[in-house]
Amino acid sequence: MNDVKILNEGKKFTHATVGNLTAFEGKQFVKDATGATSCEISFGTLPTGAEVPFFHSHKENEENYIILSGAGRFQVNDQAFDIAEGSVVRVATNCDRNIKCTSTTPMTYICIQAKEGSLGGYTMTDAEITERTNIM
Repeated sequence: MNDVKILNEGKKFTHATVGNLTAFEGKQFVKDATGATSCEISFGTLPTGAEVPFFHSHKENEENYIILSGAGRFQVNDQAFDIAEGSVVRVATNCDRNIKCTSTTPMTYICIQAKEGSLGGYTMTDAEITERTNIM
């Protein structure tokens, strides 16, 4: 298991890291470290030929898997399909899912878990252009 390291924090933000993703191994959840209140984000890596050792299903939360490197297979209920770097898979509630690495290199992915049907406004429907002095 990797540790989440807090790099910066303020009243309205937390900046954390799980470190170099090319050297990342295992599974790391970041919600508690960042203080997130809207979703759980985890980083995962599977070595060649490995798969999550169990199927699982969520009652209220959908999951979105983003494959950052490697390739593999993904199964939702009784349907399996190939995935690779750049793949994004959304899995709804109340169905089984699992993931397996089939590439010769480890597969690294991000999983974002949030309450199904909770997204209201997004992108510019939930944003406004503001004025601020740029200090970057």
